[in-house]
Amino acid sequence: MTTTKKRWIESDGAVSVLVVLMGFFVGTILVALVGKNPLNMYKALLQALSGYNIDNGRMNVRYIGETLNYSVPFILCGLSMGFANRVGLFNIGGEGQYIMGLTLAQTIALLGPQVPVVHWLLAIVAAIVIGAIWGGMVGILKARYEVSEVVSTIMLNYVALYLSRIICLQLPGATTYKTANFPKTALIENLFFQKITHNSLLNNGIFMMIGAVIIYWYIMEKTSLGYGMRATGFNKDAARASGIPVVKSITISMAISGAFAGLAGGIVALGSFKYGRVLAGMDNYGFDGIAVALVGNCTALGTTLAGLLFGLLKNAQALMQGKQIPKEITFIIQGLIVIFIALRSALKLYQEFLDKRKLQKEVGIK
Repeated sequence: MTTTKKRWIESDGAVSVLVVLMGFFVGTILVALVGKNPLNMYKALLQALSGYNIDNGRMNVRYIGETLNYSVPFILCGLSMGFANRVGLFNIGGEGQYIMGLTLAQTIALLGPQVPVVHWLLAIVAAIVIGAIWGGMVGILKARYEVSEVVSTIMLNYVALYLSRIICLQLPGATTYKTANFPKTALIENLFFQKITHNSLLNNGIFMMIGAVIIYWYIMEKTSLGYGMRATGFNKDAARASGIPVVKSITISMAISGAFAGLAGGIVALGSFKYGRVLAGMDNYGFDGIAVALVGNCTALGTTLAGLLFGLLKNAQALMQGKQIPKEITFIIQGLIVIFIALRSALKLYQEFLDKRKLQKEVGIK
């Protein structure tokens, strides 16, 4: 095998690009098999990405704003999964942490002090704190009592969903599916963004997301806390022998992980809606965040790019329907990308096999 091919196999970034391309390739075949024109799928994706409609030659910046807005919770929930994964944990509870952030943000939006800036800032901070608490509980159970984080996070997702319904049904103006409208002081809307993107829902949450990405990168790559967490993820016993407080690392990592998901819930609650929602089911941002993190290799930049891709696919759904393409194809592409992520391990095993054969030949020659 040439050095270039070997470098490609060993590169997580290259493999991620490959699996995304494979996902779109198979999606294209499926669209053709159901008798639709695959070109229309890519026209919809281009329009969601750039706002340009090839069919009529018109430009609408609103689609760009919506793609960015959809991407925010995907990226934040991806960071939630990625942060825990770097410490050797598998956080399936991003959805529950997201729901608790959304619920508390809605509660404070309706009951908090209606003071400009203070109102929405208090709601967002509360969403971050409750997300951290919800994730931190899992960290404590894992670190002190060896309770599987997979089991505990799955259970807490459902606790969060039904607890959210109980709380939101007590809020002012609550019906079976919504509450009264939020006061203007609780919204994180950005009038400038609305103006330049033709009234898209793009809001100040994008600045919070960018800040979260920077914090994620800084903690993991530039602090002793991040070093301890990464060391714990590589080998807990070795980290403990080196004096790293493993219990503390696990607990803090799950708390920070939950904070990212809680922030996502707060941003969706106050940025994409003008009223509180009484959830009948899960929004699935937390679950999709798992795929986002895996595609992005759990790095800050990779997760951001993967989140933008998932936001693009979500925004393109309505456009695809307008072009006679089933919107479900986007879910299929996302699923295929996740399945193909397994290629990363397969390719590494293949490389190890080739290296072993090469070594055997060299030994045999000698």
